[in-house]
Amino acid sequence: MTYYIQPYPYHRMARRWLASAAACTPDFDHTLRVNIKDEEDAYTLTALVPGLKADDLNIQVIEDVVTIEGEYKQDETEYLMQELPGGTFKRALRLPTPVDEEKVEAKIVDGFLTLRLPKAESARPKKIKINTK
Repeated sequence: MTYYIQPYPYHRMARRWLASAAACTPDFDHTLRVNIKDEEDAYTLTALVPGLKADDLNIQVIEDVVTIEGEYKQDETEYLMQELPGGTFKRALRLPTPVDEEKVEAKIVDGFLTLRLPKAESARPKKIKINTK
């Protein structure tokens, strides 16, 4: 079976429309999507950050708020279709309990950002022993 790709006859008009829409929008904002797992002593946050390195991200933790910001570099190439993320992003998440900022661990492997956010000692459940005599 043979497929023929025919050029879009109105490509000049479409390019002008896209250029005018881009002029109205300052930057394409990418919303960082995350998964957060609640474990007994910590939260585990994972996010997709394809093509970014550790230096491209800024992660801050203050009490129970985690802020992740970064930027996807954009090239000046004119694309027929562009779906890959571009521009800057910033995501702030409020967790149910405070986090121990000193023990937070972060790593990037194969485009996955993983944050281990240990719960503060005051937020962890405590077992109370009952003395029987």
